[in-house]
Amino acid sequence: MFEKILIANRGEIALRVIRAAREMGIKTVAVHSTADVDAMHVRMADESVCIGPPSSTDSYLSVPAIIAACEITGAQAVHPGYGFLSENANFVQALEDHEITFIGPTAAHIRMMGDKITAKDTMKKLGVPCVPGSDGGVPTLEDARKVADEMGFPVIIKATAGGGGKGMKLAETADDLEMAFKTARSEGKVNFGNDEVYIEKYLGKPRHIEVQVFGDGKGTAVHLGERDCSLQRRHQKVFEEAPGPCITPELRAQIGKVCSDAVAGIDYIGAGTIEFLYEDGEFYFIEMNTRLQVEHPVTEAVFGVDLVREQIRVAEGLPMSFTQDDLEVSGHSIEIRINAEKLPNFSPCPGKITQYHAPGGLGVRMDSALYDGYSIPPYYDSLIGKLIVTGRDRPEALARLNRALGELIVDGVDTTIPLFNALLEEPDIHTGDYDIHWLERWLDKNMG
Repeated sequence: MFEKILIANRGEIALRVIRAAREMGIKTVAVHSTADVDAMHVRMADESVCIGPPSSTDSYLSVPAIIAACEITGAQAVHPGYGFLSENANFVQALEDHEITFIGPTAAHIRMMGDKITAKDTMKKLGVPCVPGSDGGVPTLEDARKVADEMGFPVIIKATAGGGGKGMKLAETADDLEMAFKTARSEGKVNFGNDEVYIEKYLGKPRHIEVQVFGDGKGTAVHLGERDCSLQRRHQKVFEEAPGPCITPELRAQIGKVCSDAVAGIDYIGAGTIEFLYEDGEFYFIEMNTRLQVEHPVTEAVFGVDLVREQIRVAEGLPMSFTQDDLEVSGHSIEIRINAEKLPNFSPCPGKITQYHAPGGLGVRMDSALYDGYSIPPYYDSLIGKLIVTGRDRPEALARLNRALGELIVDGVDTTIPLFNALLEEPDIHTGDYDIHWLERWLDKNMG
């Protein structure tokens, strides 16, 4: 059993891991930059180590600094949270070289799924349905024209190493192709050091459905249903729920088994999420995230499991604490991401929190590192909290979300809370009748 783990992250996800570890009787080490010396995760951990200046490149992304912190404190394992080094295969290899356990998948699995072309090829071989597209990378504009003409417009051009909406460009017609191709390559090079791109058919009104999977690294894996993450702005999720409003129990079992069989087939270890576009009853694989997702709490709520605890268990070599037969959906859960951003432009809004009050009551969970007097630093992601509500069904969850938003107080900075108050007035939100383009259209109409 691990006696001490280090959390290579900050904010609410660092607190999330600390809480799970504490329930398991495991001591924790927080790392922090000089900008985060007063952060809540630093206060709550058993130990803390400053690993560098405010820039994430010199602190939270510094592999030598994190390994040194492990050696100084005697931490036997590292939980990466999400973002930062959570999907960095070189980091995982460096930990292994220093005999430190990474609480997550192997470096080989991260590399396999980190390259979009390799991931798609792998999933095809494992029987996972994929979006029609190019067979591998598209090196030249002439190649891109040929593939697009054969497939038919619209098409989307994606950087093979892309993520978070970067390196993705839509070409609605042949006239758009050259600019989309060049821009996607340029963004891939700048953001990921790789200008290789590939092409996929652009679906008109798809939903974003993702399946939570979990493996023990020894050929056994399960799925924990799906999440609907269709409400997005610039490919960034803002509202997630489980189960998906449009997914039947039969469809859940079908796509879930496809996904769990796939990860079992590669001896995957730990938590992972297989993401799909879903349209007209068909699933199309887009990527696999080899880490814990921001929206994992909605899955925990409807299945009654602690995914972080489970990550730690399998990293220790223990078996999963549940089987597929143990996992049944109960109720409905919704998460909204609250950012320190000024509407309508969503510009970052760091600053001092003058008053903070978290909502409570039955079926309400607030994951946040805020406190009265805390100063949100300007150097990191603007996510400051996740409000998660759970009810017996979707209407009850939406009513609970409305009530909880009315209790939530975050003063001193602008936030995206008003966005969710407005969305809850929309009939489409209550019926679940939306796709991945719905929010962008709504924002153009209401906040443009």
